[in-house]
Amino acid sequence: MTDASAPSGFLAEDEVSAARARELTEQDAAWLLDVREGYEWEAGHAPGAHHIPLGELSERQHELPEDRQILVICRSGARSRMVTDALNEANYPAANVDGGMGAWQAGGGPVQRDDGTPGAIV
Repeated sequence: MTDASAPSGFLAEDEVSAARARELTEQDAAWLLDVREGYEWEAGHAPGAHHIPLGELSERQHELPEDRQILVICRSGARSRMVTDALNEANYPAANVDGGMGAWQAGGGPVQRDDGTPGAIV
């Protein structure tokens, strides 16, 4: 899906591939939001991601940047799709990472724990 009226500097599409998400985060062109549960995050996450579990998002919405592209990721893409839709409704520049952390890892994306050791997707 695309939106030709997207502000300059933000993505026109509301969904990106895991490879594109990696590219954007590595270039510091996007803010990666991981909405998985705590145990999922602890097992392994993308380097540089920001963790706000889905159930805490409404009370922690103030932590989201309003002036940066937000990429939303979960395990498979279902929860992040719901969050992306809600964020777009609230006028945040958000895009879903298609396939979630599974696609991230399958495409060669690093997965680590908080201590920097290799992690796993659960």
